[in-house]
Amino acid sequence: MNSIDHDRIGRADLYRQNILDHNRSPRNKRRMDNATISQREVNMSCGDDVEIFVRIEDDRITDLSFDGVGCAISQAATSMLTEKAKGLTTTEVLTLGRGFIFELLGVEVGPARLKCALLGLETLKKALQDISEKKQ
Repeated sequence: MNSIDHDRIGRADLYRQNILDHNRSPRNKRRMDNATISQREVNMSCGDDVEIFVRIEDDRITDLSFDGVGCAISQAATSMLTEKAKGLTTTEVLTLGRGFIFELLGVEVGPARLKCALLGLETLKKALQDISEKKQ
């Protein structure tokens, strides 16, 4: 193996460790009593269950948390999402795509885990779309 292969393997291992860390010690995993809106979604194919709680002030996410159960990928991706999406506007979050989640995770996930990885983001976007529709 050359040094580039070692570097790539080393980075992949770091990303796996980060995913495991977020799964074992998720950030912002708590129910929020004073949320502006909450949304719950379930991945029927594997049983992942995520509820997102969002506090919004002046169209900006001021607090974001989640609760739920699921595989390491769904829980870690949602944990990472809650850290990165705080402070963003609702419009900024609604433009985020799967590439954003892959960047957070540090790896692309296969087709079997794609729904797991995207569950938190899809749940957050649905909550923000629902609140946007209620304003109109």
